[in-house]
Amino acid sequence: MKKLVSTTLVMIFGLLLLTACQETEKEATEDNQTDTTTAEAATGEEITIGTLPAEAALPIILAHENGYFASLGVNVSIKTFTSPNDRNVALQANELDAAIGDVMTAAAFVDRGMDLKITSDINEDFKILSSPASDVTSMEALDQKSVSLVPNFILEYIMDEFADMHDFSYDIVEIPSFSGRAEALLSNQIDGVIFTEPQAGMLVEQGAHLLASSADAGIKGGTIFFTEAMLNDFPDDVRGFYTAYNQAIDYMNETDATAYADVLADYQFPAAMSSYIDSKTEPYQHAGVVDQDQFDSIIAWTLEKEQITQSYSYEALTDFSVIN
Repeated sequence: MKKLVSTTLVMIFGLLLLTACQETEKEATEDNQTDTTTAEAATGEEITIGTLPAEAALPIILAHENGYFASLGVNVSIKTFTSPNDRNVALQANELDAAIGDVMTAAAFVDRGMDLKITSDINEDFKILSSPASDVTSMEALDQKSVSLVPNFILEYIMDEFADMHDFSYDIVEIPSFSGRAEALLSNQIDGVIFTEPQAGMLVEQGAHLLASSADAGIKGGTIFFTEAMLNDFPDDVRGFYTAYNQAIDYMNETDATAYADVLADYQFPAAMSSYIDSKTEPYQHAGVVDQDQFDSIIAWTLEKEQITQSYSYEALTDFSVIN
């Protein structure tokens, strides 16, 4: 009887193992078919995307440098800008097919007659900092203080959200360049600033006080948007773009940043960027949709700031079909 039971168990185990192997092979085959289909469907039309030297650009850079785009037949050209204003000039001149930006930027361009659609969110976290010599060590202490940011973009929206949460008002000091704002903060010419990584972490290492994080507060308005011409004429290339983008996200979550530190240096990221990535406790996320409540809040803010002449619905400005 014991022998019969053992034989039966072996047979059952064998059947379970065979089934598991078949399921694994099926999943692998389906994944390969998806990649192959994407590669076959992509036309190779050049996609020129505008980025800034910030965390949100990392998956695009690594997808390009690691060959993920090329393996899917997707032809991506990256243009890096030092400020949102420079990126906007390129958009206005029709030099870009896509860009990393925010909800208000997309809405403002649509309001001026440019056909754009928001296609995904991005990985982002903006930090509010105060100057090393400042006695400002809490958000409330920024009341009536000077904060440097680029007006009318996501930076000002985030600061306004924090001002509402903590019931304070602040004065804007406009310094367009990243380096100019950093220098002004460290030399105590301004009281506060808002930066993304890696600039925020570098400033904290040099004595700046970390006051708050947009990610911790649940404030998120960053996006990737594409021209409607690209979405309508080359949808499979855009889908391939996001397939490669997500592959790069997986690579970032599984790989020490020191392995691609040289790549980041080639794109003007400081050495501190790899240290920041490796110290993150939360994994990077695949491309996802923009939350509608957050979208509606930003549109209302943008209309109040008179950056747009009318309100825009979620359906009018977004198209998430390419990431689904």
